[in-house]
Amino acid sequence: MEKHYKGNPNLKAENVSIDWTKERLNEYLRCKNDPIYFAKHYVKIVSLDHGLIPFKMYDFQETLITNFHENRFNIAKLPRQTGKSTTVVSYLLHYALFNDNIRIAILANKAETARELLQRLQLSYENLPDWMQQGVGSLNKGSLELENGSKIVAASTSSSAVRGNSFNIIFLDEFAFIPNHIAKQFFSSVYPTISSGNTTKVIIISTPNGMNMFYKLWHDAERGKNGYVPLEVHWSQVPGRDAEWKRQTIANTSERQFTQEFECEFLGSVDTLITASKLRTMVYDDPLTRNKGLDVYEDPKENNTYLMTVDVSRGMSNDYSAFIMFDISEFPYKVVAKYKNNEMKPMLFPNIIHEVAKAYNKAYVLTEVNDIGEQVSSILHFDLEYDNILMCSMRGRAGQLVGQGFSGKKTQLGIKMSKTVKKIGCSNLKTIIEDDKLLIKDYDIISELTTFIQRNQSFEAEEGCNDDLAMCLVIFAWLVVQDYFKEMTDNDVRKRIYEEQKDQIEQDMAPFGFIVDGVNQETSFVDQDGDRWYLDEYGDRAYMWEFR
Repeated sequence: MEKHYKGNPNLKAENVSIDWTKERLNEYLRCKNDPIYFAKHYVKIVSLDHGLIPFKMYDFQETLITNFHENRFNIAKLPRQTGKSTTVVSYLLHYALFNDNIRIAILANKAETARELLQRLQLSYENLPDWMQQGVGSLNKGSLELENGSKIVAASTSSSAVRGNSFNIIFLDEFAFIPNHIAKQFFSSVYPTISSGNTTKVIIISTPNGMNMFYKLWHDAERGKNGYVPLEVHWSQVPGRDAEWKRQTIANTSERQFTQEFECEFLGSVDTLITASKLRTMVYDDPLTRNKGLDVYEDPKENNTYLMTVDVSRGMSNDYSAFIMFDISEFPYKVVAKYKNNEMKPMLFPNIIHEVAKAYNKAYVLTEVNDIGEQVSSILHFDLEYDNILMCSMRGRAGQLVGQGFSGKKTQLGIKMSKTVKKIGCSNLKTIIEDDKLLIKDYDIISELTTFIQRNQSFEAEEGCNDDLAMCLVIFAWLVVQDYFKEMTDNDVRKRIYEEQKDQIEQDMAPFGFIVDGVNQETSFVDQDGDRWYLDEYGDRAYMWEFR
């Protein structure tokens, strides 16, 4: 009988008998009960400098394995090049060896990356003593199956990766680099496979990459709002990394790259409309109610005034039909509800708008009508007879003006998005968010703002992301400076912001006028327009700058 799997002297074939000694049996039992001991004494890894070497673990790596062993759900935020993948692989190898009939999935943003992790596991397995190995049933680039019935598979993280299968452990490597829409689809399909058992485990390991689903899972874990046990590792916990190492790394890369990859900050995309410093301070919260895309943060209040802005898609799963409900009763304005659904058909969307708008004291509704939105707005106005629809009229160089009850050929039941409207809306949105004049606590909205970036003199979603909610904000920001809106709310946003910042603006302006050098000691003079200017003293110099 062949003792080796397909002639590989490092792999034991199935059904090969082993001579057990007391020492081997004791060592086997010790390894089974202690995954850290197993990793330290039996796992070998490849070092770039020294080739195949024993796995000498850092303290934080021992903590990681302890967390994996003792908890079902783990999420870890680690810098680059800290041996995080090697640590997880050693634990997965232990779990497959010492448990019968279990299934493990290694998933990464690319199938090639997942297979590379499986190859590391296979290499460590080949270097175990034969008395500790399980016989190999099958081994290839995508899976490893052992004679104890345990199987490890490697694949890309997608909605179909584990559909129809049940797994005891799912390992998600560099989860922050999975596109957000794929991450959401994956979790909606994978959660049933997790919840089917009482001991199933999920291990999520990543370096941050913007404010995406990994960001949400991490912060929910920190606040105790999900079942994940969080663990953060700082770059200084890796031996040999000190202030000089940091200085050299920044010199060879950039401050921003170091901050994201080693300080592990959840930075958004580059060139976002809203500054990264502001995005970092925006905190999301859970809605009061959540139902089929509608998230409600505040219930309607009897005497408050509400406004809804609407962005319409074709309902073909690529883009989302979306709306945001704003409370415009007082300053600053607030987002009180939002709707986002990529399967809602345009013919049915008006009914959703109608029901929610009615509930919020017959809220004003402003819809983007460039494409299919015109049909939505028409159904809402004519079929459902909803009156509080804001219309726009074209007024030549003045552009679009908003109001109610316009008539004429150049009037539409909503706003046509143009370069001018978008430019004004983006500029205003930046101002009102960064000056805290619009309060947002919805995760999806904040997430879209982190990927709403500048492209060709305009702003749009980063590739692979959506901006439907962001465009609802742009429409609102365009509207707030319209005269009709000022009359509705008795609020002039631009004026309010200027009044609040007036003193700072005046302080930032450089003094102007004439420098008095001591030759002319006149304390005042009258200029050619008849205005009298007086002398103000500043330390040891004087400037003619204030006129009364």
